[in-house]
Amino acid sequence: MTIKAFFVDVGNTLVREVPSRFAIYAECARSHGIEVGTPDMAALMRRAHGEIPSRVGGAFRYTDPWFASYIERIFHHHLGLERALLPDLSRALFARFADPATFELHLGALELLEAARARGLVVGVISNWSARLPGLLQALGVAERVDFVLCSAILELEKPDPEIFLRALDLAGVRPDEALHAGDDLEKDVLGAQRVGIHAVLVDHAGDRAHLSCPRAGSLAELMDQLERLAA
Repeated sequence: MTIKAFFVDVGNTLVREVPSRFAIYAECARSHGIEVGTPDMAALMRRAHGEIPSRVGGAFRYTDPWFASYIERIFHHHLGLERALLPDLSRALFARFADPATFELHLGALELLEAARARGLVVGVISNWSARLPGLLQALGVAERVDFVLCSAILELEKPDPEIFLRALDLAGVRPDEALHAGDDLEKDVLGAQRVGIHAVLVDHAGDRAHLSCPRAGSLAELMDQLERLAA
């Protein structure tokens, strides 16, 4: 079956933070007199993410109110920062992650999207991200190279929920077996897409998941080769 649509994740697939989000949060803690290293902050952030439900007071995950609760859990409940400092700290973090300079494209990202469009494929982004995503993609030159963007915080749907993949299929006007989705998360990207019948590839920039039994690309150039074979 020839692929007619290409869907792609953003974070750690097309784009990465420089430095990492864990380093940014650790830097923020140190600026408030709390000494914490990046590995410890990474563990704390993952813990807090697991502790907070997908909705907090009606606010969906990765909306600003949800992130405010997430930041409070990390900095106040776990690190002991006084609550009065949280609004300024939250604004600083929101500004940092709204700044395109915080992000860089992985090598070959724009070329991948251009190649997919040149093949006549419908190209869509499916990402679990804040509502800042469309502006970020515009600034990075991605928006003009895709046909649509599905952002979890805007839709209040997130991968691996089948509904977000079904929305993408509807927008692309293709059947599941006519689409390929690529992303860096086994559960959210690969298994989520496969459950609705979409072909999927795990993007493994770090090269540390070769043991997984799923289609895998170690770079965007390798992903482009796989995509072009499927679209031929």
